[in-house]
Amino acid sequence: MTYLHNIGAYFLMIKEMFRKPTKWTVMKQLILKDIDDLIIGSLGIVAFISFFVGGVVTIQTALNIDNPLIPKYLVGFATRQSIILEFAPTFMSIIMAGKVGSFITSSIGTMRVTEQIDALEVMGINSLNYLVFPKFISLLLYPFIISIAMFLGILGGMAACVYGGFSTLEDYNVGIQTDFETFHVTYAFIKTFVFAFVLATIPSFHGFYMKGGALEVGKASTTSFVWTSVVIIVLNYFLTQMLLS
Repeated sequence: MTYLHNIGAYFLMIKEMFRKPTKWTVMKQLILKDIDDLIIGSLGIVAFISFFVGGVVTIQTALNIDNPLIPKYLVGFATRQSIILEFAPTFMSIIMAGKVGSFITSSIGTMRVTEQIDALEVMGINSLNYLVFPKFISLLLYPFIISIAMFLGILGGMAACVYGGFSTLEDYNVGIQTDFETFHVTYAFIKTFVFAFVLATIPSFHGFYMKGGALEVGKASTTSFVWTSVVIIVLNYFLTQMLLS
């Protein structure tokens, strides 16, 4: 029953998030601050991870297709497919659940502990709209992060392929362009928008409805990371089944 109650409270939170909107002059500043914290603040770790994971994917692919009968351009092809279809949209979202999700939960949870949320409600402000809606809007820019992850993942694969001597630059480029389907990029961005909604709402839910003191803020952050990751993985399965089958 607890899980059903939490699911009901989660959907009620989403409904309340859109009611009684905060003044635009205030909301605009909140959105810009969240874009800086959640999007721009994540670019460094996304770029670092994407570049080196792209290199690792390329090296592992090249080492597993060392048969001379297999064309070298398949290294670039396999890297492109792995990065665009799964690594960038899905595994980067799980990483972001740790960074962005924990930040959202801890920031809102701290406001709950210090009774700032109660103060907002006493002033007649819809605290869910004030706190959660800006994060939802700012994470609509999340596909921008994923597009950078795609580009740097393929670039990292190119660097590993050429400097590791696994294939030539020409073969890698041929592999990137071989049998390219634009719908695969569309599929990746559909998943990205869904995951962005999850990243904005589930951590906010755990932060907003937490109870206790400072110790519980850390526990809520851990719980939100676990549940956000689980939901992303489950949704990834169903979205893949619906869009690619």
